[in-house]
Amino acid sequence: MSMQVESDGYDEKNANFKDHARGRQFSLQGDNADIVEGDVQNLHRGLNGFHTSMIAIGGAIGAGLFVGAGGAFAQGGPASVLIGFIIISVMIVCVMQALGELATLYPQNGAFTAYVIRFIDPSWGFAMGVIYAISWLTVLPFELTAAGLTIDFWRPDINIGVWIAVFLTAMFVIQAFGVRAYGWTEVVLSMIKVITIIGFCIFAIINNAGGVPTDPRGYIGFEYWQNGLAFRNGFHGFCSVFVTAAFSFAGTELVGLTAAETKNPEKQLPRAIRQTVFRIVVFYLLSLLLVGTLVRADDERLLNAGNSNTKDSIFVVAFLNAGVKGLPSVMNVVITLSVISVANSCTYGSTRTLQALAARGMLPKILAYVDKKGRPIPTILLQLAFAMLAFVNESSSSGGVLFGWLLALSAIAYFFVWGSICLAHIRFRMAWKAAGRSIDELPYKASMGVWGSYLGLLLNIVCLIASIYVGVSPITGEPFSFAVKPFFQQILAIPTIFFFYICYKIFVLIKVPEQRPMWVRISKIDVYEGLRERQKEISGPNVPDSQRKSSIIENQQRKNYTMAQRFKMVFTDLL
Repeated sequence: MSMQVESDGYDEKNANFKDHARGRQFSLQGDNADIVEGDVQNLHRGLNGFHTSMIAIGGAIGAGLFVGAGGAFAQGGPASVLIGFIIISVMIVCVMQALGELATLYPQNGAFTAYVIRFIDPSWGFAMGVIYAISWLTVLPFELTAAGLTIDFWRPDINIGVWIAVFLTAMFVIQAFGVRAYGWTEVVLSMIKVITIIGFCIFAIINNAGGVPTDPRGYIGFEYWQNGLAFRNGFHGFCSVFVTAAFSFAGTELVGLTAAETKNPEKQLPRAIRQTVFRIVVFYLLSLLLVGTLVRADDERLLNAGNSNTKDSIFVVAFLNAGVKGLPSVMNVVITLSVISVANSCTYGSTRTLQALAARGMLPKILAYVDKKGRPIPTILLQLAFAMLAFVNESSSSGGVLFGWLLALSAIAYFFVWGSICLAHIRFRMAWKAAGRSIDELPYKASMGVWGSYLGLLLNIVCLIASIYVGVSPITGEPFSFAVKPFFQQILAIPTIFFFYICYKIFVLIKVPEQRPMWVRISKIDVYEGLRERQKEISGPNVPDSQRKSSIIENQQRKNYTMAQRFKMVFTDLL
């Protein structure tokens, strides 16, 4: 059977799958490596550079920032929030640099799960892929509920379930039109979020300086950082910020998942990765710094900011305090669109991860199916089935309890995922060096090098420990008080991850002898598998040293020329 492929001149008639098992991976020459076999089509490369850039800039900005940040202010205060988000920001930059280097060299289906499987251990990669998919599966109904509650800002008389149904239908329609629909949806919604946050920052500066005539407070400055408000609840409050920050940054790594569906990933992915730093500084740190000067951390409206209600959003509260009519509603519209954007990302993240695991034979092979238009239909249907939990949460108290426990799985799971990406990059660099390869051969090098991955791994461990500490000793006013339910909800992801890891490890001990070691030995890692043809001309095992050196020099000259042209264009635009 033949496979239709969007490739650079590859003849799809030559792709015969008779000798391969359905649901496994098949490598093609050129950029289209790692597709699914049998009667399963490959994921289409339907995303361009503009798509990936906007996904990197605004793909993860949603309820975690606009709604959940208020709860972090109430628990930790503005200084704790700012410092906590700075720490998570440094960690995310390290993670994205590591992921960018791997995804540019190996633009594989499944992205980081493939790298964890390949460079650390298949069992650990399976556990990371499953917990990551479950996190997105359960976050989607949360985002749908949050979107419904945003409409409640104007129409409290209409049942939220109606709006959940509307937004769920919209998610289904977007997925029905394939990856390009996802890309263009993110472009539009991300642009709205970008414009809004920049506008808010300008407004906040004017408001803080006393330039809003409807605000009787006049000049504010850092008044709300005084009298113990900057660090509320001391060290407890500071540690509590990390989970909120992680939830806010969740989805940043989705850029890596787009590698298998992006045209010319060698060029587009590094550009998207570099924009991550800009997004973090402007859209997270600057906006949180400014909003923390406009709203008191002990404002009673922030106490319920973690319940998805935009009436309690610290950004909406800031506009309400300023007394400017209409702006709270405008902000609420943006929050609604932002939540829909993250819900869209939830569907993309879970479906591609599950499909990639199934394609490797780690999940039921039916989940590996991709139709002729590049849509992983079974995993999309599974995601939409999980989205129905939003109705269960809305309709009954018992459903809300179930939903709360499922949502708890995503609380600290991202620390494991991001830490695993850093560890995979560290072990890749070890294998690359052991194979006699130079980092100058890499099409994109992490700007912080392998030390950035060590730092990212360390920060993930520290944040994980801090989050567990909050679970053991929550903020209740009594030192070292212990509550069973909050504790287990806080750490639920940990036993779940190790449950999946142990189950798969037992399976491979019985069925797959070559995967029995606790981790993949550096000497056993094949760094040549999955390289594109252009990269094989530089880093291939049989490439003469003279050819390799000349190719490295040629690539470096091309990069320098491109950089010079970029600076020239910027300088010309300024003039």
